[in-house]
Amino acid sequence: MDATQADSCPFPYRGPAELEGPVRAALARVVDPELSLSIVDVGLVYGIDIADGVVRVRLTMTSPACPMSEVVLDDAGSELRRVLPDGYAVDLQLVWEPPWEPARLSAKARLLMGW
Repeated sequence: MDATQADSCPFPYRGPAELEGPVRAALARVVDPELSLSIVDVGLVYGIDIADGVVRVRLTMTSPACPMSEVVLDDAGSELRRVLPDGYAVDLQLVWEPPWEPARLSAKARLLMGW
């Protein structure tokens, strides 16, 4: 990923360059079941850190009362495991700070939602 692409990414990535594309693509395949949009487009991914064989992904939900959070977390874990080399562990961290806000929506999500 070049500097221009990295600047346009909505969340930070720290880890091996060869895993960045597959990991970002895996998360982009996870759909928020309530909005029918990618969790990346909704802005639910806050960051990715890969070190010592562990992929840590910080995610949030649009609301702490979200009834679909377990589905999203399960789907994210499954998609990540499909692209990671053997031996990597996945650590999904559900966080609430900073709180999600509509400003995190991608341009694509805004267009599809009519915002």
